[in-house]
Amino acid sequence: MKAARSFPFILLLAALGSAQRPEVLPPLTLGSLGRLAALLPLPGQLVTVMEKRPSLSTVDLQTRVLRVGGSPEALYQVIISAGKGVRAPYDPRLGISEEEYKRYLVFQEVLVSTSKTLKFPVLRDSGRVLFGNVAGLNGVLDGLSINLRTGEMRGPEGYSALPVPVVPSTAPDRVLPVRTGFQWKVIGSDATAGNGVKGTLNLLELESGLIILNYNRTSMINRRLNQGEVIVGYDR
Repeated sequence: MKAARSFPFILLLAALGSAQRPEVLPPLTLGSLGRLAALLPLPGQLVTVMEKRPSLSTVDLQTRVLRVGGSPEALYQVIISAGKGVRAPYDPRLGISEEEYKRYLVFQEVLVSTSKTLKFPVLRDSGRVLFGNVAGLNGVLDGLSINLRTGEMRGPEGYSALPVPVVPSTAPDRVLPVRTGFQWKVIGSDATAGNGVKGTLNLLELESGLIILNYNRTSMINRRLNQGEVIVGYDR
């Protein structure tokens, strides 16, 4: 019976640590470390809590319909419905097949403000940034730290990761207009200690100047599982 009860726990730790280990990354340049430090929040930073919501993308559909000479009126009705999060019924006046219509009108996630603001619980000195917790963050960032001299992120589970610079995208259907940023992917597990983590931290500066900090992780500390995601936006 004891082995049977521990089986799901062993499977979970295996899942946390089974993904391919990240390759050894070169150290960040002094310029990159400077940008990283400039993007990270200051103590008491006022942030807005963000969330992901589904949205209908019509960019490719508009291009296709205009290219084949479809009805502007029919396209306008589709765009109005999409703005409300509703997929309008197929209209043959669009000049494309129903299969094409379904393929071009797709759902994607967008970031929106929840209008909730809070002071970010951050301790910062010349060497590192340490995140704490307040109501609204659900403990997702609690105990996470970033070394300002190396860029290394370390979590309370005992595992660390180095950042990779984020390459800006110029695609018209991009979800976020990213100017610059960094991403950390951390993964590890220890069956003896009962600790494990699989998470991704994004620190992004948008073209508007808004900074997005997003951490999504599955964590286990002392055999206690915790899953969560936090997205906040702020200006520096």
